[in-house]
Amino acid sequence: MKTSSGFLKSAQWCLTALLALVALNSLILWQLHGLPPAQRIFGTLGSCSDPSTSSFSRRASQSATSNSPSATSNSQTPATTPSYINPSAYGPPFNALEELHHALQTMQDYYFAIWVGKYTSSIDWTGAVIGTFLSASLFSLTRSLEYILPPSFTQPSTITLQGEKVENEVNKYFSQSVAYYFGENAMDIRFQAFDDMLWVVLGWLESVRFIKTHSNAHYDVPNSQDGWGGGAWAGGAWHGNQFVPSFAHRANIFYGLASQGWDTKLCGGGMNWNPRLTPYKNAITNQLYISASVAMYLYFPGDRNPSPYITTAGDDDGVRAEPGETKKADISRPHDPMYLSNAVTAYDWLKNSNMTNKKGLYVDGFHITGWHPNGTIGTGKCDERNEMVYTYNQGVVLSGLRGLWEGTGNVDYLADGHKLVRNVIKATGWNSSTSPRNPEWSGLGRNGILEELCDSRGSCSQNGQTFKGIYFHHLTHFCEPLPTKPVIPGITFAAGPTERSLHEQSCKEYASWVVWNARGAMSTRDNEGRYGAWWGAGIWNGTSTPPLRMVDDAEDYRNEGLGDEKKWGRGWNDGLGITPPLVGIPGGGQIPFSDDMFQNAPSATSGQKTSPEDPAFPRVLAGSRDLNGRGRGRTVETQGGGVAVLRAMWEFVHLYAKDTGSMVLKDMGKETSSRWNDMKGKAKNIQESTPQANTPA
Repeated sequence: MKTSSGFLKSAQWCLTALLALVALNSLILWQLHGLPPAQRIFGTLGSCSDPSTSSFSRRASQSATSNSPSATSNSQTPATTPSYINPSAYGPPFNALEELHHALQTMQDYYFAIWVGKYTSSIDWTGAVIGTFLSASLFSLTRSLEYILPPSFTQPSTITLQGEKVENEVNKYFSQSVAYYFGENAMDIRFQAFDDMLWVVLGWLESVRFIKTHSNAHYDVPNSQDGWGGGAWAGGAWHGNQFVPSFAHRANIFYGLASQGWDTKLCGGGMNWNPRLTPYKNAITNQLYISASVAMYLYFPGDRNPSPYITTAGDDDGVRAEPGETKKADISRPHDPMYLSNAVTAYDWLKNSNMTNKKGLYVDGFHITGWHPNGTIGTGKCDERNEMVYTYNQGVVLSGLRGLWEGTGNVDYLADGHKLVRNVIKATGWNSSTSPRNPEWSGLGRNGILEELCDSRGSCSQNGQTFKGIYFHHLTHFCEPLPTKPVIPGITFAAGPTERSLHEQSCKEYASWVVWNARGAMSTRDNEGRYGAWWGAGIWNGTSTPPLRMVDDAEDYRNEGLGDEKKWGRGWNDGLGITPPLVGIPGGGQIPFSDDMFQNAPSATSGQKTSPEDPAFPRVLAGSRDLNGRGRGRTVETQGGGVAVLRAMWEFVHLYAKDTGSMVLKDMGKETSSRWNDMKGKAKNIQESTPQANTPA
């Protein structure tokens, strides 16, 4: 007994000494390096809690107990709550992933009607975009934790528990995505504008991409048929795979229909916007065609379903068969070089179309002087330019450029993308991390916040309320790390160390700007967690903003729904899907739009509640007026924007915060921009990894 007792005392002493050593080491590291990386990145955004209790947990349970005496002694509650947080109303934020989860939950709980499979207040194209944001968020959530299902004997129980929580969330929202597939107004969209069709293509390919990623990451399906042994069971592939053929078929149908918009008789090429109106070759339709084409090349798994129709000239039902292949084996094959060729051709046309202004931003598009429906093509040239600048026109092409690099290995595409991103950031008034607040309108915002011209006026339509989210969605895709090995051997390219490092460093430089915009978006939330449209509202502290004026020859047709019938064609207003800038208020009635940004803003106490306050965005309200309650107010489109920018924040922090100094900007872009310029035109010299075989021409 003495020996045993002595052994226990010795073990206890050793354990105590070890813990003391660990504590001392932690203290030294804390003093040397300061706050943990997440806190350095977010400043006062909040601290991370124990993931076993915070990840994907409901804030309502915390809100219900936050005013009780026991709540103050809860070990999970931070000792000091940031001053801008109202714990009883919304609870303290934990981290970027937690914020994304709650933005997504609010979007689905408030705006998605599962019984009809629709975002009932959206229009067709905005619903397709919101569905894309949902699938992209699942793509982020599934990569947030490593786990294998079913649990294996070697898998730590903590990872198993967290994996099951993540899996439950993923399955919940994926089932809603499936419901949206059946609720989507697919028949009507076939007869709408070409850009409407292409949003559908991108949406369902995003879902296909997520399904593949989720299944490969979390479901171990070896050849073994030994039931639960080894972490898998017979036939244990994730159930979501059964929907891939349906999603792929819808993408295929709409890609085929939209491709009819490509025209070479006018302007030497380019996609027309709307077949029911006079020819208008705009940035968004052409960017969508580029991104959809390259996405079809990279992610489309093929389609054997001939229903209802997708034929081309000839008697082979549109089948493009390889030599020796049965003629009707596949309606459309995966990785068809036609898709890549379409993307390359479309980007070449767009780049040389003179569709960018002096700031390097894409304007909206071109009319053709003298065109008439009687068959007269007039000049036949894109010579009447609409100078209007929208945020989404700077974003959609980014995912296309990323895909073009992966499909061709040409680094010029990446260089063009980074140049555009820098132009956008500069156009928000962002200069550096120490002085990001230029209050003057800079082309796409001010104070470093991305902004539509209609945001501060409260006059955005459903279209305009969707645009900023689209930008951040495609920026996030563009900045994913480049693969070091071909993702699809023989089809895609991989990055060598030089390309990968430069791309990563460039994207690191954008991270603090992304977080700044996410903080602005978070400051617009009401007590229900619903995001507003004007992310920079809080910076003005209730004072009048500098007057904004559209540039000459700019027409804000996406928000105002105005236009000369002679210029746009008959049925113009009917073809836009624009609703007036009005929003219902409790008790009935509507709030009219006013040029005075504070006039007619709803009271913060009569339906629209106050937002948690961030010191960087001190007031969202002008006195007692809610600036994000004007016009259409908070909608599914503004919530989607919140989801997209919160996802961007999570991905940038998650991917690029390993080097803690990378989040601090000095002179953004000078060094890396110069390096991109040096690399342009030298793709053949620096290409360090190529497809293994069957390299596309």
